[in-house]
Amino acid sequence: MKPLKVRVCITLDDPIYQKVKGLAEYDDRSVSSYINLALRDHLERLEQEDNE
Repeated sequence: MKPLKVRVCITLDDPIYQKVKGLAEYDDRSVSSYINLALRDHLERLEQEDNE
């Protein structure tokens, strides 16, 4: 069973959105999926830094 997802609404600066959109398309992902992946990676890095 897939984990539950929470729907949120965010506002992005257009240049950031365009870059994320391009990266998501390159990775064959939705923008939402790409943002989720990027945030997960960022949070994991923060946790690793806290544990050092």
